[in-house]
Amino acid sequence: MSQEVTSPPAMPPHSPTQRGSLAIVFLVVVIDLLGFGIVLPLLPVFASEYVTEAFGTPKAGLGGLIVGLLMASFSAMQFLFAPLWGRVSDRVGRRPILLLGLAGSVVFYALFGYASDLDPKTHATTALVLLFVARIGAGIAGATISTAQAVIADCTPPEKRKHGMAMIGMAFGIGFTFGPLVGFAALLWAPGHHGAIGYTAAGLSALALALGVVLLRETRDFAAAPPLQRKWLDTTGLRHALASPAVGPVVLTFFLASVGFSSFEVTLALQNQDALGLKERDNFLIFAYVGFVLALTQGLFYRRAAKKLAEPALMTIGLICMGLGVLSLGGVTWLSFTADTASLPRIIPLPEALNLGFDLMLPLPSSALLQYQLVGLAVAVIGFAFLTPSAQALVSRRSDPARQGEVLGVNQSASAMARILGPVIGLTLYKATEAHLLPYLFGAAILLLMLPLMPRIRRGG
Repeated sequence: MSQEVTSPPAMPPHSPTQRGSLAIVFLVVVIDLLGFGIVLPLLPVFASEYVTEAFGTPKAGLGGLIVGLLMASFSAMQFLFAPLWGRVSDRVGRRPILLLGLAGSVVFYALFGYASDLDPKTHATTALVLLFVARIGAGIAGATISTAQAVIADCTPPEKRKHGMAMIGMAFGIGFTFGPLVGFAALLWAPGHHGAIGYTAAGLSALALALGVVLLRETRDFAAAPPLQRKWLDTTGLRHALASPAVGPVVLTFFLASVGFSSFEVTLALQNQDALGLKERDNFLIFAYVGFVLALTQGLFYRRAAKKLAEPALMTIGLICMGLGVLSLGGVTWLSFTADTASLPRIIPLPEALNLGFDLMLPLPSSALLQYQLVGLAVAVIGFAFLTPSAQALVSRRSDPARQGEVLGVNQSASAMARILGPVIGLTLYKATEAHLLPYLFGAAILLLMLPLMPRIRRGG
């Protein structure tokens, strides 16, 4: 039998306050994710420059480890703090936690901008220390995303929960679409000043903070679900969520699927270079494409499908699409290694070079491969867009209303841990063979092997 817990909405359904809260949370997440999307594509590039200057051209292993730790520090903090912020929001309310997180983002993105402008010749070590502090702080502040999910849970009845969670996914997609493009524009307007990226992200977070202060209302209904009297640091919520036959398998599936997806995602920039011959700056456009597909899917296709299908069915569709998409990306890598790419048939005719503006020429010597990759990416991202809000909605529906923020935080923490382990596994497997095929086989296998769990999730235990 399903063990769903019906959580009463904090406000009357479809009330103006409820709609306003949903709208402002959507805008806050969009603007905050713009800041994240601005920083992500270029961080490994100039961080490597500081590492080289600080350690005197270290061995590739050491340099890669330091940059990898810098990249992982953000997700590591989300892993640790997402359940904590969720539990605190259950006790004190959603609004103060969201505002605190946004204020932290302003401070730490500004610090990131300052560190990024330090001269690597004279201040490499200082810059690296400040970059670590900035990314750790931004990870702690960004861990409040589980609180944003709790706002959705507060404002939507159980049968509409998956539609609400899709709003968060759509906000992620919009942030990842325009964030890299804004970062690209910032470097065009301030060439040679990497700090412009951090300052732009801080400015966007400040805008989100101002909107939150003025427009965001408290959604936690303490009368309907009184807060539990517990310690601030308490692991019973983690044990409770994972031991629940209704929630535990959903969290496990979400975690393993995220590991499989992120194990290929981290190699995307390398694949662009090795298989397609694209330049580093072209990654902005590929990342923007991924964000666009994510936003379009969750804003349009998923919401229509969610009217007819339950969460387990949507998760099944997501796993199948993700597995097939990742496998097809492995096919792109294999074709680039073994085939005469010039003779491959193209899906649509394209010239050998595509002018994308800003004096940017995207070379297409193997335009068929590029088209195959874009299709494979679309299928994988569509699957991710179906899986993510469905799992979040199911976790929310099957949780005690008094533990809503905490349990959603546990699920978000599992996702953060997956984003730590996935890149390590993916990069290791990518470098293991000359064909670079292993991370895609691993990702596809772990995604498709989750399908036997779906009947148990459908039953709720």
